[in-house]
Amino acid sequence: MIADVLADAGARMDRAVEGAKDDFATVRTGRANPQLFQKILVDYYGTPTPLAQLASLNNVEARTIVITPYDKSALKAIEQAIRDTPNLGANPSNDGTIVRVTMPELTQERRKEYVKLVRTKGEDHKVHVRGIRRKAKDDLDALKNEVGEDEISRGEKELDALTRAHVDAIDEALKRKETELLEV
Repeated sequence: MIADVLADAGARMDRAVEGAKDDFATVRTGRANPQLFQKILVDYYGTPTPLAQLASLNNVEARTIVITPYDKSALKAIEQAIRDTPNLGANPSNDGTIVRVTMPELTQERRKEYVKLVRTKGEDHKVHVRGIRRKAKDDLDALKNEVGEDEISRGEKELDALTRAHVDAIDEALKRKETELLEV
């Protein structure tokens, strides 16, 4: 019973850490990266559709991404979605068959803004992990009638260690992203 609660909490915390890493990948550094465009939703015939489902993305130069839509009629919608995406700073252009996105150079001020953004995202994900911990602790407390207090106490210690490990993993990913952002 206690092992089930801990296993469920651990799996949910693992997904939270992966979500944090994915979120960090969407914040741009000095290089163009197709992952920056993963969360962009394009209004495709009235339905918000992920850009990756509508087009192939290729990194042709350090700061240039070429987007080749599978359906040429989606060119304008793709271009508009990229233009409307906050914190990207990209200005797409299309030649009738592809969309070319050149990422501007990052200024030191903009890099610091991105670091603040990444820290905020990291804190949000750590709060999510702590919420998972709180729910698991409530589940453990509900088991007090079925198992002894010593078992519950041991389970809570394991849960705290699990939480600490996952928060540390988010902090580590955050540090890596910060150094990547601040490197010129």
